[in-house]
Amino acid sequence: MGGRTTCLLPALFLLVIPGSSAISGPGAVRGVEQGSLTVWCQYDPGYEPYVKWWCRGADWSSCCFVVKTIHGSEKEVKKGRVSIKDNWENRSFTMTVEKLRVDDSDTYWCGIERVGADLGDDVDVTIDPAPTEAVSISTRATSNANMFTAPVAPEENQWQLSLLGSVHFLLLVFLKVPLLLGMLGAVLWVNRPLRSSRGKPQENQQPPCSSTLSREKDPQTEEKGIFLRR
Repeated sequence: MGGRTTCLLPALFLLVIPGSSAISGPGAVRGVEQGSLTVWCQYDPGYEPYVKWWCRGADWSSCCFVVKTIHGSEKEVKKGRVSIKDNWENRSFTMTVEKLRVDDSDTYWCGIERVGADLGDDVDVTIDPAPTEAVSISTRATSNANMFTAPVAPEENQWQLSLLGSVHFLLLVFLKVPLLLGMLGAVLWVNRPLRSSRGKPQENQQPPCSSTLSREKDPQTEEKGIFLRR
């Protein structure tokens, strides 16, 4: 559980009092693989500033520390997947293990470090394998969620297409149609003088040569008129 670190010295060099009434744990706890587990241990008044620890191993002579608190501090200490925190007001400290593994199952000790003999109480920890049903249910739930969320994409595409159609319609009404009308008007205005010049003669147009010649008087005729008058 979080790996073994510093081991306790053999009992010949370190005095310990297992099962002391000054500290008590839950006795036995269970957890599930990949889950988390929290263990509470209570202690008597007067041990608030002492170092609290959590070690692994059924025998004191081979017990290895997993995590310890800091002397005179309630601050949480974390090492790997295991954390420990002291609470002086409730006179208790808690050990929390995350991402449980089946091989975390073992006998542990919650204890108090002091001069002379440490105090401790053993806790049997059992980690059960994760049920296969939970995995299959989670897989089915994920597939169902994907099945219901899949049709969202076509609806978004349809909305985008309708938006593009609206923009194109607005461009057609406010830009393309006025432009075409303006071009048509320009063409009609340019062609209008051409039809007018071919339909009517200009004011300054000279009369035909035959008219001019018919209006000129013959000199012989004028002479005949003079003789008749006489």
